[in-house]
Amino acid sequence: MSGVMKRMGMIFRAKANKALDRAEDPRETLDYSYQKQLELLQKVRRGVADVATSRKRLELQLNQLQGQSAKLEDQGRKALALGREDLAREALSRRASLQQQVSDLEVQHQTLQGEEEKLTLAAQRLQAKVDAFRTKKETIKATYTAAQAQTRIAESFSGISEEMSDVGLAIQRAEDKTAQLQARAGAIDELLASGALDDQSGLGSKDDIQAELDRLSGGTDVELELQRMKAELAGGPSAQQQAIEGGAPGTGQPSQTQHRFDKQ
Repeated sequence: MSGVMKRMGMIFRAKANKALDRAEDPRETLDYSYQKQLELLQKVRRGVADVATSRKRLELQLNQLQGQSAKLEDQGRKALALGREDLAREALSRRASLQQQVSDLEVQHQTLQGEEEKLTLAAQRLQAKVDAFRTKKETIKATYTAAQAQTRIAESFSGISEEMSDVGLAIQRAEDKTAQLQARAGAIDELLASGALDDQSGLGSKDDIQAELDRLSGGTDVELELQRMKAELAGGPSAQQQAIEGGAPGTGQPSQTQHRFDKQ
């Protein structure tokens, strides 16, 4: 049972893959890939902007702390000049605390600056790759479109395409029907001519006199041929001539054909 299920699954996947391959348009796939790369590039650029913003904020804090440190140093000097050594010591102590904060912020600033440089370089490289992919994408799309057009033209000339096949089948069916009608018409004409089929239209019917004349004419031909053959067997040219003229040799009686005409 498991083997049957595996086979059914393989058949299903094969048919699904074939259907997807038939429905897939490479140009659409390339455009989708290019769109995804643009989205990735946009994320990298956003990351660079975020790092640059953090770096700028640290720079502002550093400038503020450095300004406070310089102010405390100036206050300590003034206090010491006035003989207030205690105030001068407090000012210098606060300045030392600020200097520690400045040192920490400077380390963070350098780290952010390094990250910003890396992200900027990565964004530039990704931009170059996206630009190269876009050029290659458009080239492939143009080549695919040209090949598709050439294939359709070739199929049209060779009659392989589905549309041309339908046209060819229609022409073949029309020719077959025409040949069938021509054969049927010819068969009917032959049947009418032989008398096996009556002409119900009345256009081709003959009157009684003409029919009798045709019948007598056919009978006369047979009689003449018979008399000629008898004369040839008798061996006499005069008898042969007499047979041709329509009289029987030595009888002096009129021919059967003449007798028939007299009756008419």
